[in-house]
Amino acid sequence: MTTRRSFLAGAGLLAAAGTVNRAALAALPEPVIQTSAATAAPLTPPTGRPYDPVVTLNGWTAPWRMNAGVKEFHLVAEPVEREIAPGMVARLWGYNGQSPGPTIEVVEGDRVRIFVTNRLPEHTTIHWHGQRLPNGMDGVGGLNQPQIPPGKTFVYEFIARRPGTFMYHPHADEMVQMAMGMMGFWVTHPREPHPHIARVDRDFCFLLNAYDIEPGSYVPKINTMLEFNLWTWNSRAFPGIDSLNVRKGDRVRVRIGNLTMTNHPIHIHGHEFQVTGTDGGPTRPESRWPEVTTDVAVGQMRQIEFIADEEGDWAMHCHKSHHTMNAMGHDVPTMIGVDHRGLVEDIQKLVPDYMLMGERGMADMGEMEMPLPDNTLPMMTGQGPFGAVEMGGMFTVLKVRREQKPGDYRDPGWFRHPKGTVAYEWAGAALPEPARGDAAGASSMPRTAGGPPVEMAVRKPTRHQGH
Repeated sequence: MTTRRSFLAGAGLLAAAGTVNRAALAALPEPVIQTSAATAAPLTPPTGRPYDPVVTLNGWTAPWRMNAGVKEFHLVAEPVEREIAPGMVARLWGYNGQSPGPTIEVVEGDRVRIFVTNRLPEHTTIHWHGQRLPNGMDGVGGLNQPQIPPGKTFVYEFIARRPGTFMYHPHADEMVQMAMGMMGFWVTHPREPHPHIARVDRDFCFLLNAYDIEPGSYVPKINTMLEFNLWTWNSRAFPGIDSLNVRKGDRVRVRIGNLTMTNHPIHIHGHEFQVTGTDGGPTRPESRWPEVTTDVAVGQMRQIEFIADEEGDWAMHCHKSHHTMNAMGHDVPTMIGVDHRGLVEDIQKLVPDYMLMGERGMADMGEMEMPLPDNTLPMMTGQGPFGAVEMGGMFTVLKVRREQKPGDYRDPGWFRHPKGTVAYEWAGAALPEPARGDAAGASSMPRTAGGPPVEMAVRKPTRHQGH
């Protein structure tokens, strides 16, 4: 992290119009800047009311200062560079050096003051998604407030009135600014023990976001509506998404917010969970039921909780299969079953780097070493203890370990499977061929004898017939 001095020293390099006077900044809290894409340790509150902090996956929590009983933050809207995964960097817009911006953590009843400095090349605002606050602090440009011009600093001030999981994002030129990565997480912790909010041992949060960045380029295509090629958690794609490392027996909470253009069914292997909170606050215990997948719709938050009682490396991912892939072409024909024999050598005479793919499916992509355009990622990637993982996008691993220490979030490495607990190849007697019926639907749709041929007269319409 860096503070105001180092930030101001490099501010002239940013592609933003206008500046903020040093004297004007002197009364503001330090705009702490973060450039690392690693998951930061939870921020134990140094001042203010105590709370159990969250861990932002591949992110961090914004520090604050107390000023006459008010918790003050400073967000800087600015162009940033974000490493999507090793080998690919995107030029985005974000806050305080990152996209998403830092998580804001407060306590129910806190009076919060947020200074927002605009170092973008256009105006902006911030909407505090899901908060109860004065109408003039809601952040919709033109409706609730003037836009924040480039180079200016505006102040938002309100009381965090209810505990829950929230977001912040612009409500100014929203299509562009959110497509460029402007968003962040907000958590309001309960002030007193709450009947519907349990204390947990691990509390993770992340935002779902998506980008359309053509291979070889760095800037998202902001007009894309659905055909994105990078599906990310906190602007990171597998294998760049950190694992969730927990101790066996921990009660784990995961808070998920969706600011993409489609829904995401989030699935965890090996455990059942309950949805314990939404945008509207905690859910009542009698309204909960066990799930292994929860759908997070656009603009929604979902808070899930479970007991991590099964050791191992458990996959956690969006269950839309294309969302666990990295950059791919959407117009690639299906080549399964097509015999390429005798063609590859001829094609390579014209295209030396041509590689055969798709004849048996796409799994070979996970282990292929083929030339890629600059600044992009393989469609499938990641290596596990047994070979290629063949994943990308919205995929990571929940690592449950008996020996993980309380409060230790370090990666424990791959799971050591007890003897006899890994699937293996059958080495016994040859298995008989499975019986294959010819009933064509069995009792519900039994096969019938073919009837006599039927002659049909077909008349094709001419251009003079009905339109």
